[in-house]
Amino acid sequence: MLILPSQQTTTSMSAHLAQTMTLLGLTLGELQQKIDSELASNPALELMEERTCPMCQRPLPPRGPCPICSQPASSESQDPIVFISPREDFYTGSASSTGEVPEEPFVSESVDLPSYVLRQAAADLPTEDRVVAAYILTHLDEDGFLTTTALEVARYHHRLPSEITALIEKLKRYDPVGVCSANPIEAMLAQVEVLSEIMNVPAYTREVVSKYLHQMSQHHYSEIAHALMTSSQQIQKVAAFISENLNPFPARAHWGDVRSPNNNDSEVFHQPDILIYHLNENPANPLVVEIILPIRGTLRVNPLFKSSLKQMEPNKTEEWRSDIEKANLLIKCIQQRSNALKLLLEKLVVLQKDYILQGDLEMKPLTRAKIATMLDMHESTISRAVSSKTVQLPNKKIVPLAIFFDRSLSHRTLIKQIIEDEDHPLSDSEIQQLLKEQGIEIARRTVAKYRSMEGILPGNLRQSKNR
Repeated sequence: MLILPSQQTTTSMSAHLAQTMTLLGLTLGELQQKIDSELASNPALELMEERTCPMCQRPLPPRGPCPICSQPASSESQDPIVFISPREDFYTGSASSTGEVPEEPFVSESVDLPSYVLRQAAADLPTEDRVVAAYILTHLDEDGFLTTTALEVARYHHRLPSEITALIEKLKRYDPVGVCSANPIEAMLAQVEVLSEIMNVPAYTREVVSKYLHQMSQHHYSEIAHALMTSSQQIQKVAAFISENLNPFPARAHWGDVRSPNNNDSEVFHQPDILIYHLNENPANPLVVEIILPIRGTLRVNPLFKSSLKQMEPNKTEEWRSDIEKANLLIKCIQQRSNALKLLLEKLVVLQKDYILQGDLEMKPLTRAKIATMLDMHESTISRAVSSKTVQLPNKKIVPLAIFFDRSLSHRTLIKQIIEDEDHPLSDSEIQQLLKEQGIEIARRTVAKYRSMEGILPGNLRQSKNR
């Protein structure tokens, strides 16, 4: 039929698009695994030892970026230099002419919350409890609270509920203290118990945390004192202790809202997918954006394999042709992935340059839809390109690429700064008014949300600096 060729073409285009989108969503490590797997299984695909620049095809030095593509367009140009860098190792190097590399590759070892707690607990727990502890820790929300119960865990692992309860109590004592609690009160009580072993805890602290936090937030000290048959001064001491030492959301102080184990955007940062630094490490020079391609050479279709196709037996021809097509497709899709990331970073670094150089307060409101329109791409393409990727900033801080689209970051940072500079505890409404005076219009409940995300207590529970 006449439509068969077009159907075949459509199928081929669909396969190309599907693989490109799949590769685009992979992290550096995942892409490396994919390439290694294809090299091992496809005889038509080979890795040339000679390293060539993916952009200009010129030979690359043994270490470091392309000497041509890493140079600015002119001495006056301040546009970022964005290029693809094929290498398997990771170092914090710059686009210098020396190409010197530290003997020990830099590795930023930040971990997700469950792993962080389990590392602390592992040495103290019997082998059979470690498995259960790992299971418990995978059921934490972004605040560090358990989303399951001791009974459910006991049923799953065929253990006594009392054993699971005892294990949870142990886990609460590791940093951040109070993790694995069921609610803020339980978390704060766990913190009180740990702190009581190393410092003097004011009398009635446990009682206030257990029963009177609401009255405490309203400053009804006399009412609480009457109920507990003590003085208002003693309750004020308790209030100051709570403000200075207790965190109702134990995970937030350490991990914020981007470290949630249940958040698909969470990431264990071992090495970044993208490096941003100044040319020759000179702040006066343009920014360099190095997008790492995890191969120490150049992928190509084996020419001998291709030339031998004509001499193959008919029953083998189809299999060999399929291998060649798969190899070609992978190479093209990797190129498309590189091109898409290059276009995205060229635009993104310009738009968020102030954030890159000056910090969180300078983050510009930006959406994936907006930059997709700028680049004439589909929003889903931008989302895949951003997904799970990490970036090392010029100050060596490693952040998720998705943070470039975090519209709340500058507001959260400003709220945190306002609270750090306050002479007396400000209410969320007062913070809202201060933000309004700076031209930032957000609702009071949004202020409360951002404050909580930073692990900061409400104004009525924060201690006055003038006390």
